[in-house]
Amino acid sequence: MPTHFAIGDLVVYPAQGVGKVERIEIQEIGGVSAEFYIVRILSNNVTLMVPVLNALNVGLRPVCSRKKAQSIIKTLQDRADFTGYSGQNWNRRYREYSEKLKSQDLADVAYVLKELLLIGKDKELSFGEHRLLEQAMGLMTLELAHALGRDQDTVRADVEAIFADVIRTREEQ
Repeated sequence: MPTHFAIGDLVVYPAQGVGKVERIEIQEIGGVSAEFYIVRILSNNVTLMVPVLNALNVGLRPVCSRKKAQSIIKTLQDRADFTGYSGQNWNRRYREYSEKLKSQDLADVAYVLKELLLIGKDKELSFGEHRLLEQAMGLMTLELAHALGRDQDTVRADVEAIFADVIRTREEQ
């Protein structure tokens, strides 16, 4: 059963982040009328038209719950699942991480963030890795901020505090 969003709802579009449903309108495209959510992405002011009937298929979903947000923060604190770059080449990791950033699951975004921060402890991140790291950080902290009713900068500071040993080590190099 499709999830229906109302004007003013906060939603998440994969790889774009948190947005607000500004309006719902009917557009005619190719002679066919269809209903669209008009979503403004909060981080960059981009406006998306998402077909209402296809919203779930493209990954449009509500902002995660407070409980899910707290669970995500716990997974960031647990480093037991860190695999590192274990011989994997950058191109393969880049493809894997890019796919995870497009995921409908915030846990996948958290995985990318954690992996890149921890990899950066041992080696200098490439320009592409830094871009993915910043994208993951932005996507995750904005959604967590809305889920927890907090400011994004505060959430970012909390995430950075979890990885303070990693970030400090990297800055000292």
